Amino acid sequence: MNIALFDFDGTITTRALFADFMRYAVSQPRRLAGNILFIPLILGYKMGLVSGNRIRARVVRFGFRGVPVKVVSAKARTFCTEVVPGSIRPMALARIRWHQERGDEVVVVSGALDIYLEYWCRDQGLELICSRLEERDGVLTGRYREAQCVGEEKRRRINERYDMELFEHVYAYGDTRDDEEMLELAHTRFFRWKLVDGTASYG
Repeated sequence: MNIALFDFDGTITTRALFADFMRYAVSQPRRLAGNILFIPLILGYKMGLVSGNRIRARVVRFGFRGVPVKVVSAKARTFCTEVVPGSIRPMALARIRWHQERGDEVVVVSGALDIYLEYWCRDQGLELICSRLEERDGVLTGRYREAQCVGEEKRRRINERYDMELFEHVYAYGDTRDDEEMLELAHTRFFRWKLVDGTASYG
């Protein structure tokens, strides 16, 4: 059997959907307050002084801390039916179907949030490894359950779930440096939908 590993944001989709989902799922009062509170962080991010991991963690904590899971989950389900389909690359979906028709294991490996991505992957018949939100007694804490699923964490989580030596051929698809470690696991790798060899640099 073969396995195909797909990044989600920017690879399967035409753009990153984190900000879209936060605008969709966070209550209006928190959203308005956050627009002011996070101006310094956003400026720092644009200047390359603040990492994407840090700003995502801060935004998630502010937006979801103390919110019932069922409230965000309901919004996530609607987000997956009303917003996500319009951002999916037709060529990406076609490639996923190609792998499925061949009988390959197809896995989305993403830094995106499980609370919405699990719905989309389930609808498409895909396995999922991604960033997961922490909850206690049905309420979100505003924290991630473990490290965000980017960079080296992608490789670690893949190897934790699968014995890669058991697969005859490994395919991987990514679009940023956060996918580099995942791409290194593959025999055949695509970066921004271009086939690359083992000496490629990702930037």
